[in-house]
Amino acid sequence: MSDESFNILFLCTGNSARSIMAEALASTMGRGRFSGFSAGSKPGGRVNPFAIEQVRKTGYPVENLRSKSWDEFAGPDAPQMDFIITVCDNAAGEACPVWPGHPATAHWGFEDPAAVEGSDEEKRAAFERIFRQIMFRMNSFVSLPLATLEKHAIQQAMREIGTQPPQEA
Repeated sequence: MSDESFNILFLCTGNSARSIMAEALASTMGRGRFSGFSAGSKPGGRVNPFAIEQVRKTGYPVENLRSKSWDEFAGPDAPQMDFIITVCDNAAGEACPVWPGHPATAHWGFEDPAAVEGSDEEKRAAFERIFRQIMFRMNSFVSLPLATLEKHAIQQAMREIGTQPPQEA
């Protein structure tokens, strides 16, 4: 792989929180090397407002965020993905579409901050924690020397990043 720009798709079931935050982080932390996208197997139709709060911190345009189906990225007119990462255990266990171009895939499981019950402060804290965990793994990913690695080595590195303990940046 060269120093060109890469497309990375983050998948979750509802596409309302984790995958949305990962999309923004890939696009902003990648500094032009990565274009982040997100989708869900069963999109909920809306982006969680606490996820939007976190995305605002990155400078990523929140007005373009929407909960969408992964089917949008499996068609012939969709941007071709170089990498696909599932960020929830449910999506990782589902039968995914066949992705054009055979992108490298990995699973980076994160707890679902949208499942947290309690006050807005408790929910916000959960989103901030998961956001930092995604940021930590994205930092490892965007630091990979993609131009010098073979596809198999990239695949292995992506999977190893997903097994890192959930640390925070």
